[in-house]
Amino acid sequence: MHMLFVISAGILLLGVFALFGKLWGGDAAGIALAARYFVPVWLLVALTNMWVGVTKAGYGVSEELPILLVVFAVPAAIAGFAAWLLLKS
Repeated sequence: MHMLFVISAGILLLGVFALFGKLWGGDAAGIALAARYFVPVWLLVALTNMWVGVTKAGYGVSEELPILLVVFAVPAAIAGFAAWLLLKS
C-alpha cells in the first residue's frame, strides 16, 4: 500500500512540475522541460524513500532495491512519455 502511495505522490509531483512548466514556459516546450527536470528530483525522492525503508523500517537494501526501481520507474516513465508527446507535437 505504501508503494502505491509513493507512486501516486510522484505522479502528483509531476503534475505540479507540469503546472509550473506551463506557468513559466507558457507552451508545450516549457511543460516538457519541467517533466525532464522532474526526473532527477524524483530520483532523489525515491532514494530518500529507500533510505527511510532501510534505516527506519528495518528492511534490507536487497529488499528495497526492487521497490526503488518500481517507485522511480513508473512516474519517470510517465514523465518521459509526456515530454516526448509534448515535443513531438
